[in-house]
Amino acid sequence: MLFSSSIFLFLFLPLVLFLYYLPLRGWREGQNLFLLLASLAFYAWGEPWFVLVMMASILINYAFGLWTARNKRTGKSLFPPVALAVAVNLSVLFVFKYLMFTLGILNSLGASLTLPVIRLPIGISFFTFQALSYVLDVAMGKARVQRSILDLGLYISFFPQLIAGPIVKYGDVAEQIRNRQENWENFSAGCSRFLIGLSKKVLIANQVAAIADRAFAMDPDALTTPMAWLGALCYTFQIYYDFSGYSDMAIGLGRMFGFRFLENFDHPYASTSVTEFWRRWHISLGSWFRDYLYIPLGGNRVEKSLHVRNLLVVWLLTGLWHGANWTFLLWGFCYFVLLYLEK
Repeated sequence: MLFSSSIFLFLFLPLVLFLYYLPLRGWREGQNLFLLLASLAFYAWGEPWFVLVMMASILINYAFGLWTARNKRTGKSLFPPVALAVAVNLSVLFVFKYLMFTLGILNSLGASLTLPVIRLPIGISFFTFQALSYVLDVAMGKARVQRSILDLGLYISFFPQLIAGPIVKYGDVAEQIRNRQENWENFSAGCSRFLIGLSKKVLIANQVAAIADRAFAMDPDALTTPMAWLGALCYTFQIYYDFSGYSDMAIGLGRMFGFRFLENFDHPYASTSVTEFWRRWHISLGSWFRDYLYIPLGGNRVEKSLHVRNLLVVWLLTGLWHGANWTFLLWGFCYFVLLYLEK
């Protein structure tokens, strides 16, 4: 169910807002349970079976969170629960997103493995990273363990940022799950932000996409230089206004329910360097890799060779996060080279 679809705009969203603010007004437990059920229904609309994967993720990470908190409280090692949480979450992501790619590589090297046809659950990269954020934030002391599985389920499955982000770290919204503020100021600001995002998506991204698609579909012999440049520029604006539009809609929807999500874009095309660009583009993904991978590896507070390794690991994995294909690995490697040369 797309945010720009008629079923969302004229049925799902009005119904959810009506039930949230009228029958459930002032009853936080009921509101959270309702939003959880609404979010699962939102996901099941397009992925009726894969909603079970999300529910399993909620259950598993709830258990890992309790285990991590208990070890932290009793002075035991945090390595077993954290390592297992990372392994389990990434294994699920690997099976759905990278198994076919890996088997294809092995077959190209001489193996004769059967390639299964595995459908990719929508948004699995986003909600897997959010689930991991919960366990890691508990382990790092950035947030307290969540004793309510329903509240944790709401954090992982909340429909505004479920499909296309931004990636919301648990520590940033932990207190808001129970103590958020719903008022007319937040609601009206959320509506305005949602309409801005919807306009970006429908009035700009969808329109320039038609030109970009036509240019990229043309026969190379018939493609003129002006048309090639026009297609490239239209695609540049398409990808920005589409992605930032969805982020605006997600932030606006969250605001309507009293949640304040961090920004995901900050005028990235105004950047004057590659480093600055990645501080402005898909901010939530960059901060996730920074907090949970780059800094734990040592960041830039290590000798030069290790710093180079850290950059390489982060950018290769950033490329893979975007998709299971050699082109995404190459894309990540190119950004590693550019950032290395710049630094």
